[in-house]
Amino acid sequence: MNRRNFNLTIGALMISPLTLQRALAENPMNDDIDWKNLNDSQWRERLTPEQFRVLREEGTERAGTSPLDKEKREGIFACAGCGQHLFTSDMKYDSGTGWPSFFTFIDGAVGTKRDFKLIWPRTEYHCSRCKGHQGHVFDDGPKPTGLRYCNNGVALDFIPT
Repeated sequence: MNRRNFNLTIGALMISPLTLQRALAENPMNDDIDWKNLNDSQWRERLTPEQFRVLREEGTERAGTSPLDKEKREGIFACAGCGQHLFTSDMKYDSGTGWPSFFTFIDGAVGTKRDFKLIWPRTEYHCSRCKGHQGHVFDDGPKPTGLRYCNNGVALDFIPT
């Protein structure tokens, strides 16, 4: 883990050093892997078929199928592709949509692009490290951001703290 990622993680999580140390030990960042240049065969070895469909082919899981939608424990939501920490439990809320939803993300953890797969343009967001598709962001979320990061549960791993 490089110093920038470590500092961002500490600042965003604001959890005790012991909790942070345990979370990082359970889900290392694997900085020695060139995540953006793995080929489809390498991704298929790492992911389940459903994870590959969502993370690598920008698919969407069916609403209400992810147990992470109802996850209430304290912890970290990490990219299921590369392990990068994307959200904390403090950022999560129940949007009633059937997908895990967050009003913000850990600084630097996600990138966005325009998605024209439907009739109207949407904003897709992905893991900034491996470019794995996570979901779409909408402007109907709660304060303080007013945003809803609607995430595919299969694209996340939950690390309880």
